[in-house]
Amino acid sequence: MGPWLDSVTGWLTANPQWLGQAVFIVACVECLAIAGIIVPGTVLLFAIAVMAGSGALSLGETLLLGFLGGLLGDMVSYALGRRFHQNIRRLPLLRTHPEWMNGAESYFHRYGIASLLVGRFIGPLRPMLPMVAGMCDMPFPRFLAVSLLAGAGWAVAYLLPGWATGAAIRLPLPEGFWPQAAIVAVGLAALLGLSINASLRRQPKTTLLIGALSLTLLLAVFIGYPHMTAFDEGITALVQEHRSNVMDSAAVLVTQIGNFRTQFLAAALVCVILLFTRQWRAMWFFGGVTLFTALANTATKHFFARVRPEVLVDPLTSYSMPSGHSSGAFAFFVALAILAGRNQPQRMRVTWILLGCLLALTVAMSRVYLGAHWPTDITAGALLAITVNAFALALSQRFMPLEPVPQKIWWLILPSVTALYGFFMLSHLPKELMRYAY
Repeated sequence: MGPWLDSVTGWLTANPQWLGQAVFIVACVECLAIAGIIVPGTVLLFAIAVMAGSGALSLGETLLLGFLGGLLGDMVSYALGRRFHQNIRRLPLLRTHPEWMNGAESYFHRYGIASLLVGRFIGPLRPMLPMVAGMCDMPFPRFLAVSLLAGAGWAVAYLLPGWATGAAIRLPLPEGFWPQAAIVAVGLAALLGLSINASLRRQPKTTLLIGALSLTLLLAVFIGYPHMTAFDEGITALVQEHRSNVMDSAAVLVTQIGNFRTQFLAAALVCVILLFTRQWRAMWFFGGVTLFTALANTATKHFFARVRPEVLVDPLTSYSMPSGHSSGAFAFFVALAILAGRNQPQRMRVTWILLGCLLALTVAMSRVYLGAHWPTDITAGALLAITVNAFALALSQRFMPLEPVPQKIWWLILPSVTALYGFFMLSHLPKELMRYAY
């Protein structure tokens, strides 16, 4: 793939006016049935995102084009499945590789709507599941709603790292930034890689291992953050240079999810639903994780008493390290992901947790974007919540396996939490709209 990738990126370097169209087309192909398996679009998408971040496209434009391209790929794949149904198996490539269709179809029938959310982040399944949904006559409004949600997360996960890399290479960053960034990247990559590997291999005491690794990194952040000034200031400068009115409004709305009042009410709502449906162990696990994380965050925040970045017009009086939005979001979404993954294959459990981390990361990154926290603040908050989740799960499993929450109860939890988040976000929307009126 090397020469072919070099020729594409070389041509786009000479013709940067086509970069936006390239992001859209590659994202579409990556999510298009059959083509998404054949074409190595992930590597190409990262390379194009790096070029976009070098100054050719803003972050908002890059994410929007990637999202729309992926959405078009989903719609075309769904339409093909809806139009041809089982006859689509007669296509030459699908006759040669029936496992492509069989795997996606089995996954869809087993997990339903959840397969479209989680499968979006699993390479071989991503381009095939929308076509299978069309073959199975999934109602289009339901498919569209799920595709919009999954596509937004996918665009952030697949385009943001490349775009940030390109922007970081272009900007004059503080001396020492790259060594410090490398230390952070290696530490988080080691945690992620070792955790996934141990989980998929079903190694004994995997949960305790993940808890120990995350606790070790958390202590390293607590001890070393005064020496990570170049990393914090470099990331903050990078983000602040690319702010825009539209992205500001989006970040303000997203950050409402992480506010203490919203987190408290959402956690209480989940606990009440689990209580009244007699899911005792799930309630104690979820309630214990969210409560202990909140208490630990408050205690450590006052212990370190770190001052927030001088970005906000009206600086907040509370301290910065670790981020309450980050720890609360990771505690909430990762705990839900753990409950969702009970009694499922190990690969599915890992995918659920990664999806929960992605949702929480969106909330955490909004704090860095708005200048309310340093990057090491949200890193510490995330590691704190992951540590609590891991040790709480290990403690719970020691006495009795944590039973799965029945699907009918998820149909109470998810719409209720979504409605609560939507209420707080929409209640803040008029304030954001007024910004454009003046």
